[in-house]
Amino acid sequence: MKTTEPFRPAWWCRNPHWQTLWPHVFRPRPHIPLERERLELPDGDYLDLAWNLDATGPLVLVLHGLEGSLRSHYAAGLVDSLHRAGYRVVFMHFRNCSGAPNRLPRSYHSGDTADLQQVVRHVTARTGAPPFAAVGFSLGGNVLLKWLGEQGAQAPLKTAVAVSVPFLLGEAADRMERGWSRLYQTHLVGRLRSSYARKFARMPSPLTVDVRRLRTFRQFDDQVTAPLHGFAGVDDYYGRSSSRQFLNKIRVPTLIVHARDDPFMWPHTVPSRDELSDAVRLEVTEHGGHVGFVAGRWPWRPQWWLDGRIVAHLETYRGLETAPTKAGSAASSPPPPRRGP
Repeated sequence: MKTTEPFRPAWWCRNPHWQTLWPHVFRPRPHIPLERERLELPDGDYLDLAWNLDATGPLVLVLHGLEGSLRSHYAAGLVDSLHRAGYRVVFMHFRNCSGAPNRLPRSYHSGDTADLQQVVRHVTARTGAPPFAAVGFSLGGNVLLKWLGEQGAQAPLKTAVAVSVPFLLGEAADRMERGWSRLYQTHLVGRLRSSYARKFARMPSPLTVDVRRLRTFRQFDDQVTAPLHGFAGVDDYYGRSSSRQFLNKIRVPTLIVHARDDPFMWPHTVPSRDELSDAVRLEVTEHGGHVGFVAGRWPWRPQWWLDGRIVAHLETYRGLETAPTKAGSAASSPPPPRRGP
């Protein structure tokens, strides 16, 4: 399914928390034949990739969110939708997220674009061409937008999509300490604590803090993320890694999908139009929660609008892979998507 229709939340699932939690709990994870690959990195660590089989279309790189994986509802669902639409897919697990601890004390973070660059280079070497497109969710969307801004006109993609992005990491951390959003913080920080505890059970920890005592994102990022990844502290990490400052440098046609009621951040965290380059289209819906966007008339037949919107966007640029110009060379890019909600 593909759609360019505006998102209309299911009448039975309008609340932002229902939108966020319903697919997490109830969306089936389809079985997709995959080839697993371990990419060795120059620093001695590794990244685990997954490629779909029996597809010959343009290649789409997919990035997950915080403590996500291929089993995350949004990831498994999109990979299945892309596969059905004829796309080749490579799914990138961030370090420490594929089911086994990574080898180094460091892990991944919201501004780590170096690993994404390594994957793009590897894909290009393996297939003979860079990925046609990339799709990033939440933390993965922040990494993708930051990388696109850093690369500017040198980014080799034809197009990109970012969903439910925490554009300003400091504001997102503050939001997660308010109201019902504290439940998401408790769950996610708990998973981060457990992940690091398992890893440091296998190697000496360079940290001076007991990670089990950390309760908020700000505490965790100040005491764990920042020192392990070369930042001076939590504010340095948030300031340098937030993607919002890179949006005006993006030159690849990029769609950003965001819900104004996303419980992971404030409504004013969304960038204004004058912060976007002409290559960026920002679509803001009133409802949708965090990576939710559940539509459909009945709870037993939900519609996953987001997958259809992403596929429709990719289809706009799909012809660039094969369409010849009059001179016989590759077709030039269509006009970039317009800015606006």
